[in-house]
Amino acid sequence: MSDQQNYLSSSNQPSNLPNATASLVLGIISLVGALCYGIVGVICGIIGLILANKDRKLYQATPELYSQSSYSTLNAGRICSIIGLILGSLVVLIMLFYIIFFGAFFMEAMRNAKNY
Repeated sequence: MSDQQNYLSSSNQPSNLPNATASLVLGIISLVGALCYGIVGVICGIIGLILANKDRKLYQATPELYSQSSYSTLNAGRICSIIGLILGSLVVLIMLFYIIFFGAFFMEAMRNAKNY
């Protein structure tokens, strides 16, 4: 009889949110990817943010089914994804600015060299 009671009490424990860990991992990858090549940070940040928002709605609908620690993990992943998305976007914009600026500078230099 005590085995059945232990089984029942363990099944009443709240479970983890399904994508909390994945959201955190993608958020961390987006931070690292933003500092390396920008576009990796943007892609992982978007995916991590989508997963985090989906699980956040799931938790808000029925918070008694999920553990508080997995919700904390979810929030950390969401914050990392947002920061990685912002940093990655800035790196991509800076790279585009440099390409446009130096491309125009190079084309002007080629035009001036051709006139001599």
